[in-house]
Amino acid sequence: MTMTPEQAVWFSDIFNRLVANVDQVLLGKTFVIRLSFTALLSEGHLLLEDFPGTGKTSLARAIAQSVKGASSRIQFTPDLLPGDITGVSIYDQGVGEFEFHRGPIFANIVLADEINRASPKTQSALLEVMEEGRVTVDGISHDVGAPFMVIATQNPIEQAGTYRLPEAQLDRFIMKTSIGYPDHASTVRILEGSDVKAHDTILPPIATDEVIVEMGALARTVHVDASINDYVSRLVEATRSATEVRLGASVRGALALIRTAKTRAASNGRHYVIPDDIKALAEPVLAHRLVLDPEAEFDGITASSIVSQLLIETPPPSDRQAV
Repeated sequence: MTMTPEQAVWFSDIFNRLVANVDQVLLGKTFVIRLSFTALLSEGHLLLEDFPGTGKTSLARAIAQSVKGASSRIQFTPDLLPGDITGVSIYDQGVGEFEFHRGPIFANIVLADEINRASPKTQSALLEVMEEGRVTVDGISHDVGAPFMVIATQNPIEQAGTYRLPEAQLDRFIMKTSIGYPDHASTVRILEGSDVKAHDTILPPIATDEVIVEMGALARTVHVDASINDYVSRLVEATRSATEVRLGASVRGALALIRTAKTRAASNGRHYVIPDDIKALAEPVLAHRLVLDPEAEFDGITASSIVSQLLIETPPPSDRQAV
């Protein structure tokens, strides 16, 4: 079954209302908000590498309120244990058996703040739940429910006392982006509303969690032409053969690019993917999956610049072919 034009219009209408709702809290960051909802509806997770005080927590809370879901915040520290995230089994003397107490990972939107401050052992507690939507404690699996998205943050400046995320974990994030500081006009609007605390702002729900799950399932039915698949394959293969790259994008990265492109197409009222969808999402989807050669990093070359160059060098299919 393929998405119909009428379904694409319905999808786009709700998507734009969700974005406009969150835009009331995160002023002037429409692009980041659209990326966040694209990640959510693509059933993926988002990594934000940004400075403190840019609105990461506000973004997570606003998304959860917009989809009428529960949100939680986990502050990652060096002494955080895996059980502090997933939950633990505690013996109940009254009934004579162990009872599972759920951790903060059981929410629709989970903010993993400063994720790189926790030890690799604690970071690994997220691997299963981010991939399969469930946690296993004492051999028993517990579903976290749907929709489910982890929004993880890390500070790009302060590196003391941090643990670099392993490539396997970076690959679990469907996108990586940054919010950045607001522009002048948005800053003025924020200052004008300084008498209202960000956490006091309650947004009206735009869609229920059932609708979000339905939209995610519908996004998977967006048509992708064979020429688009070929384009993505050539682009991903180019990341592996680039001289500045030690490890290129995986097949998971290629699948993530297709999945997010489908969601982006539907959010724009289309039931088919075009090359521009791939171009717009290539950098946030692929860049964080690349491991650069140390000499290239020393020369100031970034993964984002490599992806941008590969987009120039890799010819896309014509619009006629793609549609």
